[in-house]
Amino acid sequence: MPAPAIYVDADACPVKAEVLKVAERHGVGVTFVANGGLRPSRDPMVRNVVVSKGADAADDWIVEHVRPNDVAVTADIPLAARLVPLGVHVLGPTGRPFTPETIGMAVAMRDLKQHLRETGESKGYNAGFSPQDRSRFLGELDRILRRALKSATTGP
Repeated sequence: MPAPAIYVDADACPVKAEVLKVAERHGVGVTFVANGGLRPSRDPMVRNVVVSKGADAADDWIVEHVRPNDVAVTADIPLAARLVPLGVHVLGPTGRPFTPETIGMAVAMRDLKQHLRETGESKGYNAGFSPQDRSRFLGELDRILRRALKSATTGP
């Protein structure tokens, strides 16, 4: 099995620096995918992909390019729901993993919250991104990446 790579849904991603830190430690390539606004990198292990402004253009690009055992970082639950069945390790920026066991509930909760916002029963405020979220993300990304690297060398 090929070595895993990390794909980041980079539009509004608050943990780009943390992804780079963990990827560098493990010698894993990172691809940031966004509609624009990415800072160029001289690191040969970092690739920036700028896609068209279409609603799901970055999501579609990631889905088309990931392989089983790759790692994806996204806060986008519909994207996570497309990646999990492909065998991709998916992690939210708060350190929340999306797995075959948890993705159904995550989609249901997202849909419920969207319905409540649309009906005016909820204002739709999201919790702020905290230092604890950043710390949890670092630990989870390291754990998931170690598991993916081990799986790549030993096979499924």
